[in-house]
Amino acid sequence: MGANKAGTGLVPPQVKSFMRWAEDDVEGFWENAAIKAAHDIHWFRKWDKVFTWEYPTFKWFEGGLTNISYNCLDYNIQRGRGGRAAIIAESGETGEIRTVTYAQLLHLVGQYAAALRGLGVQKGDRIAIYMPTSIESVAAMLACARVGAIHVVIFAGFSSVAVADRLNISGAQYMLIQDEGSRRGKPIDLKKIVDEGLDMCPPEQIKKVVVLNKGGNPPMKPGRDIFWEEFLAGGEGQSTAVEIMESNEPLFLLPTSGTTAKPKVTVQKHGGYQMYVYSMGKWIYDLQDSDIWFCTSDIGWIVGHSFNVYGPLLAGCTTILYEGTPDYPRKDMWWDVVERNKVTAMWLSPTGVRGLMRLGIEHAQKHDLSTVKRIFCAGEVLNPPAWQWLQEDVFDNRIPVIDHMWQTETSGPIFANPYGLGMIPIKPGSAGIPVPGIVARVVDEKTGEPVAPGEKGVVIIKRPFPGLTSTLWNNEETYQREYWERLPVTKGSYYCGDAASLDEDGYLWFAGRSDEVIKIAAHRIGTIEIENALISHPAVVESGVSGVPDELRGEVACAFVVLKSGYEPSEELKKELINHVRNTMGAIVVMRDIQFISTLPKTRSGKIMRRVMRTLWAEKELGDLSTIEEEASVSEIREAIKKMRG
Repeated sequence: MGANKAGTGLVPPQVKSFMRWAEDDVEGFWENAAIKAAHDIHWFRKWDKVFTWEYPTFKWFEGGLTNISYNCLDYNIQRGRGGRAAIIAESGETGEIRTVTYAQLLHLVGQYAAALRGLGVQKGDRIAIYMPTSIESVAAMLACARVGAIHVVIFAGFSSVAVADRLNISGAQYMLIQDEGSRRGKPIDLKKIVDEGLDMCPPEQIKKVVVLNKGGNPPMKPGRDIFWEEFLAGGEGQSTAVEIMESNEPLFLLPTSGTTAKPKVTVQKHGGYQMYVYSMGKWIYDLQDSDIWFCTSDIGWIVGHSFNVYGPLLAGCTTILYEGTPDYPRKDMWWDVVERNKVTAMWLSPTGVRGLMRLGIEHAQKHDLSTVKRIFCAGEVLNPPAWQWLQEDVFDNRIPVIDHMWQTETSGPIFANPYGLGMIPIKPGSAGIPVPGIVARVVDEKTGEPVAPGEKGVVIIKRPFPGLTSTLWNNEETYQREYWERLPVTKGSYYCGDAASLDEDGYLWFAGRSDEVIKIAAHRIGTIEIENALISHPAVVESGVSGVPDELRGEVACAFVVLKSGYEPSEELKKELINHVRNTMGAIVVMRDIQFISTLPKTRSGKIMRRVMRTLWAEKELGDLSTIEEEASVSEIREAIKKMRG
């Protein structure tokens, strides 16, 4: 297979063959995948051409007619799954538990589809959804897809400025919102946030705001705002029929998570997206219609779109939606969900794993977790100590805990352990190998040539695949520049933006974002490598590392550390951690300082925002922080930096 590709020793023959086919014949590979998926993915008309690339944009299954909402609902019911539970929705905030079958969900989605048509929604209109994760919000997504509208899900909790930004950049014409939410028992006035956001938009942009009333008596703007009941009544006599969509017509818009300053708005299409998400559900997660699948994400993120909603429903299984935090009102909320619902597979973020670890293993041990067969993690690198805690301490090595990697732009995994095809040995801290259909390389950023095993380079993907965003909404110039021509030597390949190395077996080891690699006296050290070293110390549950300028060495590292319960900050512990990093990684890693904090700056999807640390040190403008989980973490980092400077 040439340089810088998956090794042969640990990869099962059937997986190697699959990967080789995908690299040698990309069109034949994906056409075969689509044909074999016909029992779950229906096409009203078969495609004329599998793949067309008009650089930098591309099309998949061109001329094919389909609709992802139809495949999630109608097609499942036709095959006898109408009485099966489609969604189990639980709220840790209210204690409410609801279940809908596939037939009930289709009825609800049909109601919403008719109501959208009653509002005057046309194919191609953009519908913003600002609602907590619930049956209603998922039904709203599916109804948009059903009528050919483009949904723009905005995380319910974003600020008014973030809401306005997303409305303006998407050109959304309608909004579906909930008037009130809650977090840790405290009410959040979502309607007020929306109203303030709309004040920052052109007054004629939003035609209607539809309000699902949960809180009581929200203020309503006459002529613009209507309650949910009026919305549904307006659908009487309207068609509930599915809109037949050409494969390359947009399904949804979704901004990137915001780890790299201003979010970019990705576009996913009906045909390519559904094929990729369905395929990853089978090849990576081994989703079966008998599964009770629990993905802990929010629908506001790409994980929520792909594997809270579309992926599980395409597979015909039961998906659990959970609204709330894992430790409120009790510290065992997620484990309780697993036991009561007999969950068979879970999807967690590494941040979530470290949070559970911090809460204590006793909360897991008081629940029967025997139905769980596999766990998958992504969002950040699953540090070996966190992996070990979940794999060995919680599950006693009974099931595999599998790390993998993807991006908002890719809509699904791009590096993983192909569990559904034939599992490879787990290497804690590695994201696995390129998934079938992904032609990936790790290259030198100066020459574009593949690096040797163990050497650091940047990750590129040599050709498009069905789940990759084919453009940025109304911003093709940025799409071409940032993704396909970021490095002149890799022009024509998709630039992932990550630094990494491949080992001799073809496993990928991420070192952090490519602009976060620290150059200490000419040595390239990944931020994640140092964070892993810190987390391997028994006192540390989380860490964030950034490079800072140094006159002698160019750069050195500074770290912000969150301690486990039972450990207290001290100068002695700081020295111990600095020595621990030196002993673990060698003398080339020079630490300027370590500061103890209570919370790292992270996106709402669980990714550490290392750029915040780097930017605060440089005393520059932070840019867009709309996706940050806790704004107080910025102030804490700022104060910690003041201490570092003395």
